Amino acid sequence: MAAQPRREAPPGRILDHPRGGPTILRIVLGTQLRRLREARGISREAAGEAIRGSHAKISRLELGRVGCKERDVADLLTLYEVWDPREREEYLALARQAGTPGWWQKYSDVMSPWFDRLIGLEEAASVIRMYEVQFVPGLLQTRDYAREVIRLGHPRDDKERSERRIRLRMERQAILEQPHAPRLWAVMDEAALRRPLGSRQVMRAQIEHLIEAAQRPNITLQIAPFTLGGLAAAGGPVTILRFSEPDLPDIVYLEQLTSSLYLEKREEVEGYLVVMDRLCARAEPPAQTVEFLEKLLSEY
Repeated sequence: MAAQPRREAPPGRILDHPRGGPTILRIVLGTQLRRLREARGISREAAGEAIRGSHAKISRLELGRVGCKERDVADLLTLYEVWDPREREEYLALARQAGTPGWWQKYSDVMSPWFDRLIGLEEAASVIRMYEVQFVPGLLQTRDYAREVIRLGHPRDDKERSERRIRLRMERQAILEQPHAPRLWAVMDEAALRRPLGSRQVMRAQIEHLIEAAQRPNITLQIAPFTLGGLAAAGGPVTILRFSEPDLPDIVYLEQLTSSLYLEKREEVEGYLVVMDRLCARAEPPAQTVEFLEKLLSEY
């Protein structure tokens, strides 16, 4: 008989986790279904046939890229010889929860198709590390600063669409205020703070907001000043998300003009972790961030 798969995060527990949004539940469900399949020595092709699909569908399901119908999960559990009623119900309950739309779906008309996954991952993360080159991080933007950034990125938007994008960004920031808020560790290039967006009042309010944020217990801010010279970053903004659940690997998010890239392979992620560690080591220490920002504020 094949060995039973390792169960690091039982479905019943993950359902009650304070950060268990639908995006992360899909990833956990897919990971556990993959372990069940591999423990039974069943190919993706055979699993796909069991749910009237293809090996590509199984691959997307196991990566948490798509939701899964209860009927499909039930058929896969039967194929994988999971007979215990309580265990089966845990998986089916996980599938139901994973299929629930996130709050951000109401903004789908103004949201890039790849961006909903990032919001779901942010909600589930225990640590969010980021490096920003051009703008203040979206999670730390004021409403007026966000309006200027959105106007720059979406010049054809009418006022209504622009305001919906702003509301989405403001609601997204709510994760930093929740009881189980993630730790945000952001490194900002000095250029992101000196590049004026909007009026002097907009920039002053944004810097004042960063000063307040830098003093919050779950937020660490660092500035990479011009005096550092070249920085060995990825040539653009980088976000690394870490999760408390053992089933979930670190994920790197890279955003481009018309697309994004999610990296999950260990060797790829480790390369970005090294880059991020070097950035943090070379940037100004967090203890000097408020002083830096106050000096910058006096120039506006």
